Order: sequence, then C-alpha cells, then structure tokens
Amino acid sequence: MSADKTRAELSRGDIGNSASWSLKGGGNLSNSEEQKALALAAQAKAQEHEISSLRWKISQAYVKEMQLLNEKYALERKFSDLRMAMDEKQKESISSAMKELTHRKTDLDENVRLTNDLKDTEDERYIFMTALLGLLAEHSIWPNVTTASSISISVKHLYDQLRWKLQEKEKELNSIWGNHALNQYHEDNSRPSSRGTDLFLSGHNKAEENQQAINNMPHYGHDEYSKEAGHLVLNDEGPGIEDFQIIGDAKPGGKLLGCGYPVRGTSLCMFQWVRHLQDGTRHYIEGATNPEYVVTADDVDKYIAVECIPMDDKGRQGELVRLFANDQNKITCDPDMQIEIDNYISKGQADFSVLVLLDSLEQWEQATFSLRRSSFQVRMNKTETVQIAEKFSQKMSIKIPGGFSTPTTQFVLTCSDGTSYPFSTYNDVRMRDTLVLTIRMFQSKALDDRRKGKGHT
Repeated sequence: MSADKTRAELSRGDIGNSASWSLKGGGNLSNSEEQKALALAAQAKAQEHEISSLRWKISQAYVKEMQLLNEKYALERKFSDLRMAMDEKQKESISSAMKELTHRKTDLDENVRLTNDLKDTEDERYIFMTALLGLLAEHSIWPNVTTASSISISVKHLYDQLRWKLQEKEKELNSIWGNHALNQYHEDNSRPSSRGTDLFLSGHNKAEENQQAINNMPHYGHDEYSKEAGHLVLNDEGPGIEDFQIIGDAKPGGKLLGCGYPVRGTSLCMFQWVRHLQDGTRHYIEGATNPEYVVTADDVDKYIAVECIPMDDKGRQGELVRLFANDQNKITCDPDMQIEIDNYISKGQADFSVLVLLDSLEQWEQATFSLRRSSFQVRMNKTETVQIAEKFSQKMSIKIPGGFSTPTTQFVLTCSDGTSYPFSTYNDVRMRDTLVLTIRMFQSKALDDRRKGKGHT
C-alpha cells in the first residue's frame, strides 16, 4: 500500500512540475504575440499614414489635372478661334485674288477688243489717206510727209487753189458779160432815155444768169496732166519703180521681200501688204508696211499681194504698183507640214507644248494644248489643272499678230464666251503655224460633222 502511495505521490509531483513548466512556457508565448501585435499595429499605422499621404498626393494630382484640363480646353478654344479667323482671312484673300484675276482678264479682253477696233480704224485711215493722196496727186500737190496734219494742210491748199481759180473764171465771165452789156448800151444810146434803165437791168440780170451758170459748171480733174512750176508735165515723168518683184518662199514661216529699181528721182517707197480672199474682198494686214513680210498660217488658202507707192525728195508720189506673191496663186503649206496635219486629223487627236499668258503681262506658264475630234483643252503643266476646256464652236477663233518683218511665235485664242488667251510656241514658228492650222482643221471638221448629224436627224 505504501508503495502504491509512494508511486501516487511521485506521479503527483511529476504532474505539478509539468504544470509549472507549462505555465512558464505559456508566459513566454504571450509576450511574443504582444510584440508581434505591436509590430503589426505600428506597421498598420505607418501604412495608414502612407495611405493618407498618397490620398493627399492623389487629390493634389487630381486638382492639377483639372487645372491642366481647363487650360487645355482654353487653348483649344483659342486655337479654334484662330483657325476660324484664319479660314476667314483665307477666304477673303481667295475672293480678292479671284476678283483681281477677273479684273485682269476683263482688262485683257478689253485690250484685245481695242486692238481689233484700232486695226479697223487703221484700215479705214489707210484707205482714206490713200484716197486723199490720190486726189492731191491729180492736182500736183504732194505732201512732204504722209501725216494727218500735212494732208489736211495740203487739202486746204487745194481748196484755196480751186476757189482762186473759180474766182478768176468768174471775173473773166463777168468781164465778158459786162462788155456785151456796154456795147448794147452804145447801140441803143439814140433810143429814149427810159430805155437806159431797161438796158442796165438787162445787164444786171445777165450777170446773175452768168453767176448761176458758173455755179452749174462741172468741175473737171486733170487725169492726164499735172501743173508744176507754171507748166504741164506728164505723170510719167514723176517718181516710179521698175522691175518690181517679190522674192522669197511663199510658205508659212517664209519671208517675202518686195523690191525693184527706183527711177525718176524715187527716194522713198510706201509699202502695204494685202490679203485677198476668194470672194474678191481684200484686207490690209495690220502693221505690214515694210518691204519684208513673214507668211503665217492666216495666209493659207488666200492670195497675198504687196502695194507700193514711190515718192521723191519733193514729196511727189508716183503711180501705185501692185504685185501678187506666189505667181498669183493661193498660199499653201509645204508638203511636210501638210502631211503632219493630215496625220493629226486621221488620228483624231494632237498634243502641243505651249506657253500661255493668264493673269500676268510678263509671266508665261507652260501648258499642253490637247485637241480631240470635237473638243479641245489646255492643261497647266505645273498644277495639272485644266484651264480651258470646251467644244469647237463657230464663235471660237484664232488670230496671229501680223505685220512683223521678223518671225514671231505668238497667237491669240478667243473662246466661245469671248475670253481671249495669248499663247506662244517657245521659239518654234513652224510649230505655231502647224498648231493654228490643225486647230482650224479640227474646228472645221467638228462643225461639218454636227451639221451632217443635224441633217440626218
């Protein structure tokens, strides 16, 4: 029993010791957990502080972002206003440029119209001056220079001369009728005095009849003779030109020269080149007043002649000399040019490199003149824009400036709306004439095809 008691006490001692050791170990564990909790709490507090700091920074960044957005919106609004203002200014500048271009085109059209009017006026002036010079030459009056003032003075001189001659004839006739009345008075002197008044009245009536007869007298010109220095001389003794001829190639681009041998004191010759049409009408070529003349495409299918008036140092004029070029045959193209034009017509298209004068009187721009069977267009090489595009019509025309003694490569295209455009073919006269003739051939065929089409419908 005692042994069992001893074993029980020993086991109770072991149990107490183990309990005490267990209590001591539990105390150590609670301290480490507290330290961990404190560390975690400090860490959480630090993280909360960091979170609050980050939140404050985020709020500051948000405020700054909002400010930047406001500034961005303000700048975008200003940029939009500036763009609108720029667009308005650009529209105004384009509108102003278009108006200026329209004004310049209007001025060019007006210049072309004035040039045509001036040509017509010059033709009328030449015809009028030629007629006056012929009238003055019939009465042996030759102006020193062929100016308007000189011709006017000469016409006044002719009027004064004819009036003086008329007065002299009137005096002679009055003298004849006066002597007749005086003889009649002496014959009737033995008659009663009452008859003297009748004789005087009769003589006065005769003078009135004489004046009426003078007024009704026809005025004759001196067709075969002219009066000079108190004696009559034949017009054949005046200035003249012999063996007058035209030399040169009468083809487009060729130069013609009118020349001859001056005789009887001829020191000056006045030239005028004339274009004769098939219907008999003639047109004086503008500015063609030199011995030399360059044949152009405008002369093709027409007759060309030159008129020459010889003059001497005293201003006397001889008879007008007229001579036709090309043996009085129509002007034609050379064979190579005709073959080239025929090839263009057979293909139904052609392209030429040209220069065109648009809105400046000094700057020529490169372009391509394209021809098709029924239409044509002019495309600018620099901008690839089509400047002119229309169908062939009766109103469309082409004119070559005439009267140049040296070749020129320019021509003027007048569209159906009346707008005119100057062109140039660089320095190639042959290409200019080929282009002009080709355009006219395309125009003629297009108009013929339209007429035939209307005839079939």
